[in-house]
Amino acid sequence: MNTPCHLFVYGTLKPGERAFADFCAPYTIAIQPAMAVGRLYHLPLGYPAMTLEAGWVHGTLLTFSAPACLYPIDAFEEYYPDRPEISEYQRDRHQVYNAQQQPLETAWIYTMTRDRVTALAGRWLPQGEWTEARSNLE
Repeated sequence: MNTPCHLFVYGTLKPGERAFADFCAPYTIAIQPAMAVGRLYHLPLGYPAMTLEAGWVHGTLLTFSAPACLYPIDAFEEYYPDRPEISEYQRDRHQVYNAQQQPLETAWIYTMTRDRVTALAGRWLPQGEWTEARSNLE
């Protein structure tokens, strides 16, 4: 029997964004607005990155039918579990919260180091939210 898997998404993998249909929609069994502790940055490459700094990131908690659903997302996010030192993002489990900052689940989250965000000229999004439509206007 497959065990459900939780993933917090805040960028192109969110419902309505460009990567959701290909990588998440076929396996998603539940969708819930959520928040996680961190800071969100817009990268000039056209997508965001979350760091583990103090603050709140607004996103979506996805529940997948099985953990194997993460493998194609790992490739998309350039996360290599066997070689984290060359990965663009890291994938770790963190607490995720509802809008009232009450705990929901522990979920996988793709994060980037602050040094990597700085090297990529990331711009802090103090409101903690990202959409591709809004990022194209700025």
